Amino acid sequence: MSGRYFEEWTVGDRIEHPIRRTVTETDNLLFSAMTHNPQPLHIDAEAARASEFGQILVNGTFTFALMIGLSVGETTLGTLVANLGYDRVVMPKPVFLGDTMRAATEVVEVRESRSRPHAGLVTFRHELWNQRDEVVCQCLRTALLLRRPG
Repeated sequence: MSGRYFEEWTVGDRIEHPIRRTVTETDNLLFSAMTHNPQPLHIDAEAARASEFGQILVNGTFTFALMIGLSVGETTLGTLVANLGYDRVVMPKPVFLGDTMRAATEVVEVRESRSRPHAGLVTFRHELWNQRDEVVCQCLRTALLLRRPG
């Protein structure tokens, strides 16, 4: 387990996640197919070439899911009770096939749980960057985390 317990977080904590990931055509196509998303910008090279972007755009929900996935190992792995919400999801820049993603997390709020004495709430700001140092996705995630046993 590499996630942290509720008591181990403070506002302002920041993590640069070590895993980087290059997005492939297979990632985009399979994710679009699995989620029944027929958007031509994601799956039709000719339609995408004719768009203002001139190439296939990576499915935005894949981009979001990748950002969260890259953060789990150092934030909530083994300590998560539940994710309670994702807020203020923005995608200021597009992601293209072959882009290499990296993520960072900052703690923006820590508070006790009123209903669960064995857990507390931590709100994370996650950011995802491409190899050009452009932010391509950002959100707030509120997680209910276990307290340290004992």
